[in-house]
Amino acid sequence: MQKVYSDAESALKGLADGASIAVGGFGLSGNPENLITAVSKLGTKNLTVVSNNCGTTELGLGVLLKAKQIKKMISSYVGENKEFERQFLAGELEVELCPQGTLAERLRAGGAGIGGFFTPTGYGTQIAEGKETRIIDGKGYVLEKPLVTDFAFVKAWKGDAWGNLVFRKTARNFNPVAAMAGKITIAEVEELVPVGALDPDQVHLPSVYVHRIFQGKNYQKWIEQRTVREKK
Repeated sequence: MQKVYSDAESALKGLADGASIAVGGFGLSGNPENLITAVSKLGTKNLTVVSNNCGTTELGLGVLLKAKQIKKMISSYVGENKEFERQFLAGELEVELCPQGTLAERLRAGGAGIGGFFTPTGYGTQIAEGKETRIIDGKGYVLEKPLVTDFAFVKAWKGDAWGNLVFRKTARNFNPVAAMAGKITIAEVEELVPVGALDPDQVHLPSVYVHRIFQGKNYQKWIEQRTVREKK
């Protein structure tokens, strides 16, 4: 069971134009920086990306968007990316907006093999157009389908050679559910440790969801808006 790769470039073996990718991260927190950079260098195009957001205009997934490598975004929040707005309004980018909790559950459902689920979120709105709806116990629900992608990119704090992952603080956001949705899940970690070095009770994502893993480097850990109190 060899899952360890030397770097992001080698771990991306098989990624081709037109692929779909689930990407972890919330804003810029927990972004798989090395994998995003590697895809940018590869120039892979016509990608469908499933992620809570698309980074900022200059950072995170915004780099791929700016380079016109992304054809379609399935996401929840896009307010920090001016290029996203421009491409969408110009008809250059396909967009499927999905409520944040629904997006997380669709990813989880994809990994769990669930065929769909009913949620009250979006009932009676544009979100429900073209979807099956039901009244359950007097309340309206919308049927949402699971998300399964060709690849999933996630970033963790620590991981072992089998692919067990530990996330640190807010980086434990969309990363676990994104990992579940990928047919091939690639994890980059700040620290790669031997099998047995992680406390089993502290593992946030078990190795069954991870197919490839490598130790990343040169993390910048971007912050969208740095706000500090003025000195008095």
